[in-house]
Amino acid sequence: MEALPITQPAHTISLFVNNKPGVLSRVAMTFARRAFNIESLVVSPAVEGRYSRMTIAASGSVETLEQVVKQLAKLVDVVHAIDHTGEDAHETEIALVKLECALDQRTQILQIAEHYKAKVVDYGTDSLILQVYGGSEKIDAFIGLLRPFGITELVRSGKLLMARGRQIT
Repeated sequence: MEALPITQPAHTISLFVNNKPGVLSRVAMTFARRAFNIESLVVSPAVEGRYSRMTIAASGSVETLEQVVKQLAKLVDVVHAIDHTGEDAHETEIALVKLECALDQRTQILQIAEHYKAKVVDYGTDSLILQVYGGSEKIDAFIGLLRPFGITELVRSGKLLMARGRQIT
């Protein structure tokens, strides 16, 4: 029996940056130089419009990631960079899943959707679009149950994170 590869833990990093052109490319290059793959990236304006918040999910060794976070913090337009892995934080993401399905499959699909509190956002004659939100594990499980029905399109937002209490995100 072949051993399964050991996967590195996923890390969630938040960056508070100046909202300027080129910041995203410099952040992405910092990951690329260390051969880190960004699994998801969400960028949105902060409360104050001159700043943006970036939430990045990446996998890899803790030691290398510590170096990446230190390098990110040194970038001119980065106000602060924090690795939230293992911290008390609220994480969520959203997914849209399109399925081509016959009428006789809909009952099963809708039962799965109900269990995961997914919402039907488009109900066509031969297709459905479901919207679900929650933790990455919940989204993965939901998608896994729908795969046998034939997912034709999938869009995921990427992980959103906010530190709990008075901690800084």
